[in-house]
Amino acid sequence: MILAAGRGERMRPLTDECPKPLIEIAGRPLIEWHLNALSDAGIRDAVVNLGWLGDELRASLGDGERFGVSLRYSEEGFPPLETGGGIFKALPLLGDGPFIVVNSDVWTDFSPATLRCPPGSFAHLVMVANPAHNPDGDFSLDGAQVSRDARGERLTFSGIGIYRAELFDGCRPGRFSLVPLLWRAMSAGRVTGQRHAGTWIDVGDQDRLQQVRHLAARLIRAT
Repeated sequence: MILAAGRGERMRPLTDECPKPLIEIAGRPLIEWHLNALSDAGIRDAVVNLGWLGDELRASLGDGERFGVSLRYSEEGFPPLETGGGIFKALPLLGDGPFIVVNSDVWTDFSPATLRCPPGSFAHLVMVANPAHNPDGDFSLDGAQVSRDARGERLTFSGIGIYRAELFDGCRPGRFSLVPLLWRAMSAGRVTGQRHAGTWIDVGDQDRLQQVRHLAARLIRAT
C-alpha cells in the first residue's frame, strides 16, 4: 500500500492544484518511483489510498499496468483518514498475509524486497538516522526490537513498514493515527525493525524537495 491521500500542507502552493505524490522528481512523479521500486522487488499488487485531488492520481496512474503492478484504490475523500484510519479502511484490499506500507512522500533507495515480518510481530519498521527536522527520533531500536523507551539507539521511523492485520484489532472505521496502535503493540513486544543506512529523505517541504531533485539529477547523470 502506498499512502497518498494527504494534502501536503507544507508544500503549498505546489499542492493546491497538484497532489503531492504527482510532484515530479527528475521528470517522474514521486509516486512512480515507489511503484517502480515495488515492481522491481517482485510485488505485483498494490493499493493507493485517495484523498486530496484523488481523481488526478487515479487518472495519472490508471490500472498500474505500465509499472508492472495491478493497482487498486481505496477512496477516502477529504479530509483523509490519517495513516491508521487509511490503512484500516484498505484492509479488505490487502489480503490475508503481511502487507507493506510506504509513505508516498519519502525518497529512498531502500528495497522493499528485503522486508519480512517476523513470526509474532504485528509490525516491522524500517528505521533511519534522525534528520535535522526530527533530531530526537521516534522510537528506539535495540537489536531487532522497537520500543518507546530509551533502550537501544533512538531513530526515526522512515514511513516504510510491513504489518499484519492483527495490529488493527479492535479498531473502528474513521480517522485515526497509526502511532497509538504501534505503541500498544510495542508494549506487548510485538514490533520489530531494521535500520536502513542508505538514502532516505522525507520530502516534507520545498527545501527538501529541491534537495531530492538535485540528488536525483546527479544519480541520473552518473548512470
